[in-house]
Amino acid sequence: MSPILHKLRECGCKIKEEKSAITIDASKKLIGTEIKTMPYPGFPTDLQPLFSCLLTTCKGTSIITENIFENRFKFMQELKRMGAKFNVEGKTLVIKGVRKLHGATVESTDLRGGAALVIAGVCAKGITKVNKVEHILRGYENLDYKLNSLGANIIREEDI
Repeated sequence: MSPILHKLRECGCKIKEEKSAITIDASKKLIGTEIKTMPYPGFPTDLQPLFSCLLTTCKGTSIITENIFENRFKFMQELKRMGAKFNVEGKTLVIKGVRKLHGATVESTDLRGGAALVIAGVCAKGITKVNKVEHILRGYENLDYKLNSLGANIIREEDI
């Protein structure tokens, strides 16, 4: 958890670590940062898409260097539909923070990127529809239920 909490603090989150809980306060406008994915104990590549999503609405410019997997930024094209501003140059993603993402219809490209799109949809203004969610449902058990318990409003199409 150390590299993750460190980057959240760099972005401006206030974090309180206790024996069996971590409290994160992100109530103020967050600022961009630089991330380089690395093998353990470095910053985990599996969290890169979620942090990319977070950084799209942080003040300033953020840079993410993906050192583990090629083509790990595919999901960003879907975030562009939601208003994200960025450039991909090889294994580097440069994100220019925007005020707010807006709802759109997007398509999950993989497990981690799909989860990032769901999180982006929860945070965006308006309604977001995420298509091709099979990856997400296979990799994150009851994600909709868990996020709804935190205040999200996720509805599966089959529940309509």
